Amino acid sequence: MSIKEEPVLPQQPGGVDPTGPLVQRAWWKRPAIHTALLGAIVGYLIGRLIGDAVTSGVARVANSNENDIALVLGYLFATLGWLGGLGVFNDIVRQALGRPTRGTETYATPGVARYFRYTLDHKVIGVQYLVAMIAYFCTAGLFAMAIRTELLSPTTHVFGPGTYIEIVGEHGTMMMMLMTSVVLGPFGNYLVPLMIGSKRTAFPRLSALSFWLTPAAFIILLSAILWSGFPTGWTGYAPLSNQATQGMDAYLVAFGLMGISMILAGINMLVTIICYRAPGMGWRRLPIFVWSMLATAFLMVLAAPVLVGGMYLTLTDRTIQTAFFVPDLGGSPFLYENLFWFFGHPEVYILALPGFGIVSEIIPVFCRRPLFGYKTAAAGMIGVSLLSFFVWQHHLFDSGIDPNARPLFMLTTELISVPTGFIYLVALGTFWRAKIRLTVPMLFAIGMYFNFLIGGISGVFLSDVAADTTAHGTFFVLAHFHYTIMGGLIFAFMAGIYYWLPKIMGIKLNERLGKIQFWTMFIFFNSTFLPMFAIGAMGQPRRVFEYAHRLQTLNDWVSISAFLLGGSILIFVVNFLWSTVVVREPEVGNPWQSRGLEWQISSPPPAENFARVPLILSAPYEYGVKDASPVADLDPPPDVLAGAVASMPAPRS
Repeated sequence: MSIKEEPVLPQQPGGVDPTGPLVQRAWWKRPAIHTALLGAIVGYLIGRLIGDAVTSGVARVANSNENDIALVLGYLFATLGWLGGLGVFNDIVRQALGRPTRGTETYATPGVARYFRYTLDHKVIGVQYLVAMIAYFCTAGLFAMAIRTELLSPTTHVFGPGTYIEIVGEHGTMMMMLMTSVVLGPFGNYLVPLMIGSKRTAFPRLSALSFWLTPAAFIILLSAILWSGFPTGWTGYAPLSNQATQGMDAYLVAFGLMGISMILAGINMLVTIICYRAPGMGWRRLPIFVWSMLATAFLMVLAAPVLVGGMYLTLTDRTIQTAFFVPDLGGSPFLYENLFWFFGHPEVYILALPGFGIVSEIIPVFCRRPLFGYKTAAAGMIGVSLLSFFVWQHHLFDSGIDPNARPLFMLTTELISVPTGFIYLVALGTFWRAKIRLTVPMLFAIGMYFNFLIGGISGVFLSDVAADTTAHGTFFVLAHFHYTIMGGLIFAFMAGIYYWLPKIMGIKLNERLGKIQFWTMFIFFNSTFLPMFAIGAMGQPRRVFEYAHRLQTLNDWVSISAFLLGGSILIFVVNFLWSTVVVREPEVGNPWQSRGLEWQISSPPPAENFARVPLILSAPYEYGVKDASPVADLDPPPDVLAGAVASMPAPRS
């Protein structure tokens, strides 16, 4: 494989780069978060002024005292100002002016400052994603604590009904909107190039842009609180979305920006995996985590555009008086439901598949056995991604779906458990008669399989029309998707952090604190969400803050367990700070004795990952195999490398 390097631009006399490298400017002149915030404020003001001028004397759509057009333009111009302040458009302007673009090296700001700037290094982008996603998760978790505080009593209220539904909407939207990139963002960007033997991702600028859209979406979503929030929950259903106040605009713009971010991230990941694999890295040697990233990127590229379309069609209904989803004017709220859930159910697997990829990557290492049924695992992930596009209408069983279509979608929903079962069988086969090392990553991996199993079994009930009609809109559904999403994704995410942090930072987290965190998190997670099945079966609906007195004991149990579950996340924060700041004992090399290609180089990895393009010699899971070949030749002779590249069926770059 040959990867095109960015040209090094000539220096002017005196050593000044004609393009003005960032590292030679005063810190306050360098594009970073402070200039991005300034650009966002200026952009917002410009957008509001334009919106007020355009709509002067024009009747408002949602509320006569509100100007949705001005607010939406304010958000869009603020986003452009945010990106412009970061320097995202600098190279575009240079090209338009006929000037040479900056090379990759001009974005390589040394030290901690690089994590607060626009950069093209996939490893820095991965760390930026990691820190941001943890911040988003903790913010959404605080909203969850507020919800459970309100539900401590069926009659004594901490919040009013409007404020409560606002909190519910912020929590659900933030989790489902921003957590879509919780694995592909940090681990996909950081690890996939290392795992396939590449020096970078295919489109570094797309990778950086996909990240910097997420904090813009986060801030815009939070700003909905200033406009009385949005009453629709995370789904944004019409026609309520057209009747809501301006907080709904924040939801629509933020969700739309995240959809664009997902599309860009998916395109970048697909092209990187398909075209940037090292010689010898055939499809049968691809790490199973990379297979999961491939399937996830496929879902993002095909499903997210439908979401973006739904969001911006709703915006036109609210701003320029179209009627796509307004029934009184000939529109259809059912159209919105179909658009939303055509994205919304693949979204579940955008969250689940990366989690399966992480734990499937971890279990062979700590079982010291080859991954059982490698091809079956890859086929299961591809099967899940394909079938996920044929199940969305089970969300419409109670929404007026044609009764003749119900059996088809009931069947497809139950069929998707078959490829998911393949992934479980692969895990069981790997565990069989293995000498398992119960490290912290392995504990979280096992916990993920346990939790997702409960979520999957409860999902089979909800795929049945009669059972779904009974349970729809209750806490039973709430418990189901928390088991599949939080119990699956977040446990896998924690497994990935403990497993790959020595690679990312060269530091291993404290094992004892990690095990304390796992057991407290596992126990209190199940103590929180398992009783919700009973609460839902007894009739408590979602998104209400008053409930029957007979359910108070169970709700109090759930709330107290939720507070303790939040405390288990604090243990992780303490462990991270203790291991990285207080003790800081560097873990050199490969602490897990993994055969993965990413572990065959130094930790943290060097700037360009590999001194030369590696030559892949064997699959990554040949643990315990007699006379197993090395994973890769990291310094192959030029003639051998040239022969390997020549024998490849297609160029990789």
